[in-house]
Amino acid sequence: MLQNIIFQTSIVLQSYTNRNYIKITTTNTSNKIKVKSMNTIAAPQSSELDLIIRIKKYAYLLVTLPSLILLASAWLGEQYGYRDILAFTTVLFVFVLVPILDHIVGQDPVNPNEETQVPELSKEVFYRILTLLCLPMQVATILYGGHVFMSGELSLVGQIGWVLSVGTIGAIVAINVGHELIHKDPIIEQWAGGLLFACVTYGGFKVEHVRGHHVHVSTTEDASSSRFGQSLYAFLPHAYLHNFLNAWKLEAKKLNRKGKSLLSFSNELIWWYAISFAFAALCGVLWGWTGVGYFFAQSFVSFSLLEVINYIEHYGLHRRKLENGRYERTNVEHSWNSNFLLTNLFLFQLQRHSDHHANPKRRYQVLRHHEVSPQLPSGYATMVVLALFPPLWFKVMNPKVKAYYKGEEHQLE
Repeated sequence: MLQNIIFQTSIVLQSYTNRNYIKITTTNTSNKIKVKSMNTIAAPQSSELDLIIRIKKYAYLLVTLPSLILLASAWLGEQYGYRDILAFTTVLFVFVLVPILDHIVGQDPVNPNEETQVPELSKEVFYRILTLLCLPMQVATILYGGHVFMSGELSLVGQIGWVLSVGTIGAIVAINVGHELIHKDPIIEQWAGGLLFACVTYGGFKVEHVRGHHVHVSTTEDASSSRFGQSLYAFLPHAYLHNFLNAWKLEAKKLNRKGKSLLSFSNELIWWYAISFAFAALCGVLWGWTGVGYFFAQSFVSFSLLEVINYIEHYGLHRRKLENGRYERTNVEHSWNSNFLLTNLFLFQLQRHSDHHANPKRRYQVLRHHEVSPQLPSGYATMVVLALFPPLWFKVMNPKVKAYYKGEEHQLE
């Protein structure tokens, strides 16, 4: 069913990409907008746009596929052996097969109509229920993952593959969906987002991301915005430490304004980390200290993938400093955009990151593609693999950054 949905969407997209309408790509300098290029792209007819949106609505169910693959790999291992090899199935699917399929399926330049479709799509309950249901799915994945991990059927190599697979699911479900939810106002979504991050021991992200990263994105003050020429392995240690400590600093400031202590029950970080340790304790009760180790290991894989994505999303991009010493307002030019359809469906359009930073409250189903944004050459699954090899990353991305800042090379210093 899901394969048919993706195939139909790809066909519909290809059916109009040969028509023409004007697309203007611009660069925003400190005082003016200058045109960089002008191309022609297809404008979808209203009926086609409605069809694409209906297809994409149910294609977001792809978020369940990695967990289903995890279940299938365990069952196949039990039936036919090769458990240690099959333990890597989910990782190989996400970071080998999906990048290939991404380029076969192609890109999705479709934006919903702001007047006729966005208001209804934003209110549609289906999209909210789908994100909320990811919480029980993530908890079930962790518990089932622990059961298989402790079964005694996996060698050390198989256990490593299994933890990588469970952690990859955590990055897609817990962290990606949690990120969507913590930006929304309803208390149920706020709590569900916090609980999802607690599942991977990264509750501080809920505070630091909203009050820190979104305020300082694409500046030297943001540890989640990688600098031009900075390798992933130079970026990660600073991101881990700074983001953890900054979450506590930001929460302390908030509580101080209310006249409350950092150690009070009003500190939401205490609650999120307490829930994380409760998860770890449950794994300890079920499987002993090895179970505790499993819980924190899958957490580490999940939040490490989060920070790799952070590295990708803002690499080399800068907000300009104005004459008054303040940074220019965040806009769609301060995040890398990727419009590959398949990974966008898996990730609830997280790759339309430019629009997300310009409009953080906007729901995933109505995030827009902006041609003026810097464009990644592939989806996140591919870019994660590329980032793991700094020489390859620099070879691909540095020319793109330089091209984007052509005439303003001093911005890269």
